[in-house]
Amino acid sequence: MASNKSYTITLNNNVSEKEALQFLIDSDKNFIHPDKESRKIIMEMMGIDRRYARGFDLVLIPGHTNLEEVIRLVDIKQITLIELKTTKKKLENNPSGFFFGATQNEFDLAESLGDQYKFCFVSLHPESLSYKILSVSDLEKIIKTKRIQYQINL
Repeated sequence: MASNKSYTITLNNNVSEKEALQFLIDSDKNFIHPDKESRKIIMEMMGIDRRYARGFDLVLIPGHTNLEEVIRLVDIKQITLIELKTTKKKLENNPSGFFFGATQNEFDLAESLGDQYKFCFVSLHPESLSYKILSVSDLEKIIKTKRIQYQINL
C-alpha cells in the first residue's frame, strides 16, 4: 500500500505533468496531445505493442499543429513521439541538473524508434521556464548517473 507521502508525490507529479503539457501546447503549436483513440491509431500505424501505451505524452508531425481538429497521417515515418519529463526546479541550463524517473519501456521504445522518439525536459520554474528535446542517443551522452529501481506488485 502506498504511503500518504508517496501518494502526495504522485499527485504532485501528475499536476506538474499537466502544467508542462499546457505550457508546451501554449508555447509551441507543433506539440500535439493525442486523445486515447488517436494514441491507439498512432501505435497501430507504427506497429507499437500495447505494453508501450503509456510510453509517450505528445507527438510532433511536420506540417501540422495542435490547432487542427483532424490530422490525416500520410507518412507515419514523419511522426515523433514525445515523452515528457517535468521539474519545478530552477535550471540555469535545462536539462543540466534534471533528476527524473524513466521506465525500461520508455528506453526500449526510444531505442527501437530511434529519432521518432524523443524525451522533452520541461522546467516549470518561473525563472527558468523552458524545455529541451533530446533523442535517447543524445540523452545517453549526458547522463551522469543511472540506477535501477524495482517496483513490484504482489
